[in-house]
Amino acid sequence: MMEMGRLHQPVMLPQIIDALSPSDGDHIIDATFGNGGYSRAILNEADCFVAGIDKDPDAVLRANIQMQEFGNKFKILEGSFSTIEALSANTRFSSPNAIVFDLGVCSTQLDQAERGFSFKSDGPLDMRMSKEGETAADVVNSMSEKELADIIYAYGDERASRRIARAINAKREETPFVRTSQLAQIIRSVLPRAKKGQSDPATRTFQALRIYVNNEINELCEALLASERLLGEGGILAVVSFHSLEDRIVKRFFSQRAGFNAQPSRHQPMQAQIQPSFKLLPRKPILPEESEVAENPRSRSAKLRVGVRTSAAAHSNQDALKMMMGRD
Repeated sequence: MMEMGRLHQPVMLPQIIDALSPSDGDHIIDATFGNGGYSRAILNEADCFVAGIDKDPDAVLRANIQMQEFGNKFKILEGSFSTIEALSANTRFSSPNAIVFDLGVCSTQLDQAERGFSFKSDGPLDMRMSKEGETAADVVNSMSEKELADIIYAYGDERASRRIARAINAKREETPFVRTSQLAQIIRSVLPRAKKGQSDPATRTFQALRIYVNNEINELCEALLASERLLGEGGILAVVSFHSLEDRIVKRFFSQRAGFNAQPSRHQPMQAQIQPSFKLLPRKPILPEESEVAENPRSRSAKLRVGVRTSAAAHSNQDALKMMMGRD
């Protein structure tokens, strides 16, 4: 069993604490508990209450062990952050003062070969955060070549998606994919070797499969919409993203909510003016300090976006989802 302890370095922690500004009596939701870095820091900053959300049973177990010292100041809620409203209903966190998301995969998950998230060590090709449902092996072995290429391109920004899917399709006819090393090897065999300082050729494909298996894009969209509905005037929403697809969604959400979207085409019907539901602090993303990147390379691509809730009503779900997903 993995040793319990501080196994994860929370990214941009000083910036998060500054953004949330915890005060005595506040109720704050750490929507991506992981190893509890944010939760612990928030509770140490003020005499407040924190609810952690996680759908990984291992993370829930860690929370029950690691956070005992905080007593009733901390509560773990097991489930997906897209269901944040249902999870927080009938609790003291139903009207939180702040919500924070760290969208990166917990380093504990990455470092456990048996979870199958990483190509750096061999393990079962799994990638399920909740340990339930379809595995990455199921996807790789059952999807058509075209479907695989589409997933790798859409969720991994991988230009060589068709070449990779073709190679996977040819190889699985001989032997089904069951291990991370098998998949990483076939990807590396059809892509140029990484130069010094470049990411492993398998990085984008593994990212794409993880996002697909865990339905991360839809989950993120639903979570942002739910957070908007939960937060009252003055409530703070802080989101740390790690890759362009996630950040694009978060940026679109905040930009539209703050009234920064471009004017619609003159050929489209006029729409009623919608009052901004968030004020951005600041408008541009906050980046990690160079010293943090040097100490924790995983923070290199992190971007923190922060919004403060106004008194305006939450927006339409259907319109919001289309906007965030980039569909007309």
